[in-house]
Amino acid sequence: MKKFTIFLALIVGSVSMVFAGCGSGTSKVIRLNEVTHSIFYAPFYAAINLGYFNDEGIEIDLTNGGGSDQSMTALLSGNADMALLGPETAVYVVGEGAKNTPVIVGQLTKRDGSLLVGRTEEPSFDWSKLAGKEIIGGRRGGSPAMSLQYAVEKAGNTVGTEPTDCKINLDIAFNLTVGAFESGTGDYCTMFEPTASEFVASGRGYIVASVGEASGNVPFTCFMAMQSYIDKNENKIEGFLKAVTRAYNYLISATDEQIADALRPSFSTTSDSIIVSSVRNYILFDAWKSTPVMESEDFSHLQDVMENAGELKTRVSFSKVVNNTYAERAVDSLK
Repeated sequence: MKKFTIFLALIVGSVSMVFAGCGSGTSKVIRLNEVTHSIFYAPFYAAINLGYFNDEGIEIDLTNGGGSDQSMTALLSGNADMALLGPETAVYVVGEGAKNTPVIVGQLTKRDGSLLVGRTEEPSFDWSKLAGKEIIGGRRGGSPAMSLQYAVEKAGNTVGTEPTDCKINLDIAFNLTVGAFESGTGDYCTMFEPTASEFVASGRGYIVASVGEASGNVPFTCFMAMQSYIDKNENKIEGFLKAVTRAYNYLISATDEQIADALRPSFSTTSDSIIVSSVRNYILFDAWKSTPVMESEDFSHLQDVMENAGELKTRVSFSKVVNNTYAERAVDSLK
């Protein structure tokens, strides 16, 4: 995350905290800002479309931040009650020394959801064989780029600009990476679903590996809220996490037709076959957290990944960022 953007968010948060806790525990609506709209977050959308939030007396007012810095700003300023985004944003904010900091109340995905797409089919793809290759890797400082670097270096490669190095291209805007790859830039490109499945279905490339499988378990995407909102809406947050957990349990055992029906309202311009293919890929690569409870070792590994990328100066303690109380209650209520 760009430091000036965080600083701006902190200023906005400081002057707007009087509004951040104004959400009433009697209101049915949760204003949630998502970092982007992706099938990677399928259990959340399924909870909406299957009526699981309604069962908990909750209505979702969904907005799209279009980036982690914008989603965090929406949360800090009180323009969102909750946010769905990467936990590295909370680490950055706490590391900046803010007094009013976001709290992670639940986890949705447990590893990087990007897939490595190549130009040729490679059934025996080997992460250690990337010397001299170029990968289009997304935004510098973002979790996808950091996880990719960790996976590449973990396999024994050197990331750099020498001819024998693996080059990770971080200079292309996120929304332009696929176009750049299609036009000839790079040997590989990381893509989230459904983009990866659509790219493959059109005959333009092949999924060769999962970045998340190679980089290990990290709390890649989480639900956050400010403490002032949490204090007034404890039951609502528990019900919210219960609904998402029910949706996860539904999707992992659903038929192709049920998957398409559960997600079609949220992805109306995506074909049923691509929706199903995308979900099946995420189930295959074990991308989602089976419960919203975050593990401290996974949070520690996230900071390992951030440090490896040179994006973390000071590590943050688990207890300063994460509150598993409501996630644990949600899980217990479903037993």
